[in-house]
Amino acid sequence: MATNATQRHYRAPCPGCGAPVEFRSAQSTHAVCPYCQSTVVRSGEVLSRVGKMAELFDDHSPLQLMASGRFTAGGEDLPFTLIGRLQYKSSNGVWTEWNAILDDGSMASLAEDNGSYVFTRPLALQRAVPDAAQFRVGITTAINGKPYSVAFNEQVTLISAQGELPKLPPLGTPFPVVELRSADGEVLSIEYSPAGAEPATQAVSQGRAVLLDDLQFQGLKDESARDEKARQFDCPHCGSSVQVALDTTKSITCRSCNSIIDLSQGIGGELRHAEQDEPVKALIPLGATGQLQGVHWQVVGFQHRMGQEPGDDEQFGWDEYLLFNRKRGFSFLVDSTDGWSMVKPATGAPTMAGSTARSATYLGTTYALQYSYNAETTYVAGEFYWPVSRGQKTFNRDFASAKGLLSLEQTPNEVTWSVGSKIGSDTVVQAFGLQDKAALLKRDDVKPFSAAPQISMRTIIIVVVLIVLLLIIMNSCSSSSGGSGYRSSGGSYGGYSSGGGHK
Repeated sequence: MATNATQRHYRAPCPGCGAPVEFRSAQSTHAVCPYCQSTVVRSGEVLSRVGKMAELFDDHSPLQLMASGRFTAGGEDLPFTLIGRLQYKSSNGVWTEWNAILDDGSMASLAEDNGSYVFTRPLALQRAVPDAAQFRVGITTAINGKPYSVAFNEQVTLISAQGELPKLPPLGTPFPVVELRSADGEVLSIEYSPAGAEPATQAVSQGRAVLLDDLQFQGLKDESARDEKARQFDCPHCGSSVQVALDTTKSITCRSCNSIIDLSQGIGGELRHAEQDEPVKALIPLGATGQLQGVHWQVVGFQHRMGQEPGDDEQFGWDEYLLFNRKRGFSFLVDSTDGWSMVKPATGAPTMAGSTARSATYLGTTYALQYSYNAETTYVAGEFYWPVSRGQKTFNRDFASAKGLLSLEQTPNEVTWSVGSKIGSDTVVQAFGLQDKAALLKRDDVKPFSAAPQISMRTIIIVVVLIVLLLIIMNSCSSSSGGSGYRSSGGSYGGYSSGGGHK
């Protein structure tokens, strides 16, 4: 376990039940009693009970209190121990941040970010940052002289906590959180105090995405010992039993009537549902497991989306399968007319070229713009870690290079980038054992990206009409004329949906 003998541990009886409550960090001001869930505040050697904390759901995260690991960055090797966690909620879903104590007694945070993990440490500012209202999503700004893109700006609430905490925002009281991302994959988070709080504070942290395997963890949950019993409730539309497997689920569909059920208020809250007609058939069944890119995935969600370029009356559609792995989090398997692809939300913020955004550069690779379009979700099935619903709309840009794919999705409150690569349909068939559906899963062979424009059906029709007119004119001994091309709107890469909710 990553501990340091120079750190003084303080232990005292819980004011609520008398059980021992321990403080391992001198910076910790609060703790949650593991026995009675009392919220305990420390003032010197005195503990006071200030309320009771809501219990956390037992989730599928392999992390747990007192698990230890090592973070390596910039030549530093930093042993740490997880001593607390905070569970937050915004309109895009719920996420968890783990408090970590380093060997030198300083604090860090390991955030579960969109199914991935981001390790951050407090950042000292050269000057105070502006108010949250001045950070408009999508703009570029500089913090400590480094450019960042604003990716997230929302009101957030603390809904639960556990263990030892260096901070404790008022439970259920909204406060602003702004998240910025750099071109080299860095994440910077600004947490403001609630409106009217005195004194007004700004807590800033900075970090990067990490893989759990790279953190050399010890003391993770034993997967075989995990409680597999799902949460269960009756569908508010048809009354059939609905089971929720993932704790992070914010939307789920009833398998009996296909209604979408909103779980954003928790199962104990008011359940809202929306009926779905004309269900779209998923080619890969929910619950199927398979290995892609060396990782074992389970299909937990499915959605069908439609896209339309501004000013164009043609539409195109694609399917997205939400994949889950206990240590890797979530990824998307995208099925579009251009073929299959594996994509995952990016931690950093690619740099777009100029106001026209004809290209974007990410981690040294330049991607050319292929499509810009409005996207809408038209059908969903399974479980999702964000509150998905029919009719959800985003503005998308798809880019491509010889190395892979890059996509932008934007809503008023969040900008999400995703990166990925094409895979062959045979790979999908082998991964999920779907040899009996090989013909249905067959798509265009994976081929290098070409910057040449594609020809749409509309273009073909226009060319044919022009040729016919030209022949008529020639037969009439009149002068000939030519036509101009029209760019295709079909063949989206599928939006690489992040599902929203980067946090």
